[in-house]
Amino acid sequence: MSTKIYTKTGDKGKTSLIGGTKVFKSDIRIETYGTVDELNSHIGLVRDYTTNEYQRDILQSIQNRLFVIGASLACDSGKETGMHIPDLNEEDITLLEKEIDSMNEQLPVMKNFILPGGHAAVSSTHIARCVCRRTERLCVNMQQHKLFIEPLIIKYLNRLSDYLFELARFTAMELHVPEIIWKGR
Repeated sequence: MSTKIYTKTGDKGKTSLIGGTKVFKSDIRIETYGTVDELNSHIGLVRDYTTNEYQRDILQSIQNRLFVIGASLACDSGKETGMHIPDLNEEDITLLEKEIDSMNEQLPVMKNFILPGGHAAVSSTHIARCVCRRTERLCVNMQQHKLFIEPLIIKYLNRLSDYLFELARFTAMELHVPEIIWKGR
């Protein structure tokens, strides 16, 4: 027999962090890891649009790291969780940097600002980039409010948004879609 997906414990606007602490669903920590989940879903869409198998593998790796980030943010830092939460590490950031550099070597030099668009695969990648930046801002907000956040999370999200920008450009190049140049008045 399967277990039910609903618990009814959140019907009054509260939820539990890993560790048992009850907080309002509007808590900055909940907002932040909820936005990580949103980002992960957008990355899934980017992955679905991607025909490049290598990039699909990298994106799945990123989704796994985002799950780790979400779990870390869902923990009550003041309590023992009783479970092992995997860590983010510098190698995860190094991988993103390696991928950014690799794509950048193949892309034409960017001489103008570009507008998101031209193909659903490109646009969805830009949407993921924007959600990633929002996630990063929420993490910085947590840090400013003296809530514990692993510093590598902010660094990873910063690098991930750069990766997604390059991936959008790289995807456009692979699909032979011209970049849309921003034209000021």
